Amino acid sequence: MSNLKYSDITEKIIGASFEVHKFLGNGFQEVIYQRALAFEMAKLNLEFQREVDQYIYYKELEKPIGTRRADFVVEKKVLVELKAISEINDTHLTQVLNYLRAYKIEVGLLINFGTKSLTFKRVVLDLKP
Repeated sequence: MSNLKYSDITEKIIGASFEVHKFLGNGFQEVIYQRALAFEMAKLNLEFQREVDQYIYYKELEKPIGTRRADFVVEKKVLVELKAISEINDTHLTQVLNYLRAYKIEVGLLINFGTKSLTFKRVVLDLKP
């Protein structure tokens, strides 16, 4: 067993993602993978929310300046962002880091269904001040 934070949850999500990719392959829109992954995670009894809006605040402004929407927040501990593109890059990793900050969540998964083989990155944010 891994000693990575929330590895029990992330391993289930990654396993479910491989199941989706094995069945669907690549070439579909992101929303198709999102729906299929929701089905697989529900089968694993993972608690999740889909398309969760989070307000974005700036400095001491009391009103939010916008919102971000993560694909999934699983068990209130792991943020999951899906892609269906040819390659994930630093911009996508930065997006996940920004989401982690906005949602005040430490662990994220960036999962790409757009390649012949499923690819994913585990992203960890240190929330300590």
